[in-house]
Amino acid sequence: MILHPHQKKIEIRNLSVSYGKNKALSNVSGTFQPNTLTAIIGPNGGGKSTLVKAIQNQVKIESGSITHNCERICESGYLPQQSDVDKNFPLTVREVVGMGLWPKLGSFRGYNTTEHQLITEALKRVGLLKCEERRIDTLSGGQFQRMLFARIYIQDASLIILDEPFTAIDSQTCDHLINIILEWYKKGKTILVVLHNLDLVKKHFPETLLLGRSCIGWGPTKFVLTPKNINQAFQNLLT
Repeated sequence: MILHPHQKKIEIRNLSVSYGKNKALSNVSGTFQPNTLTAIIGPNGGGKSTLVKAIQNQVKIESGSITHNCERICESGYLPQQSDVDKNFPLTVREVVGMGLWPKLGSFRGYNTTEHQLITEALKRVGLLKCEERRIDTLSGGQFQRMLFARIYIQDASLIILDEPFTAIDSQTCDHLINIILEWYKKGKTILVVLHNLDLVKKHFPETLLLGRSCIGWGPTKFVLTPKNINQAFQNLLT
């Protein structure tokens, strides 16, 4: 396995997050080690998206801490849920993919020949080169996800966080995106993926974090995905 030169570790200590009077996460502790591929799973309302938003500094932490060895967490490769993305913004596919270069280059200058080649390579990798001049509001759900993956691909971040990347896409696109994730993993990146499909988790993800507002299990997938743990995650939401 190729080691990325700037591996990222995320340490979470007694993390709690609330929305008003509603507790979303309670006393979650653990570490996402460098060069790992981790599935974050749990029932709806279990705190999965809240956790990744807390890591991205997008929600206020009630108590506890999140520490990491990233210079700037905003430079991680982050893919939000599709419902959190404005698909009506008047941009082309190529323009959105090029945004992956902004953390390194800034957003106010044009791209040189090498950078244009990088954008083209990313579009080819996700199978969207023929769609590069289309407006993003004309894309299908699967094409839209491929575009967002291309943006992360070109960013080349060592920490990648994906929030439900396989929602509302066809099986062929899902397989394609899984292969890209595995490619990133082999390059030594640290990858966190929120998802619901337990078959995908068992097949492709060595590590799993199971949430039910609190941490039910965190470690090798075969030890975390037990009927007892899954039942406990759902029971936690009833109390």
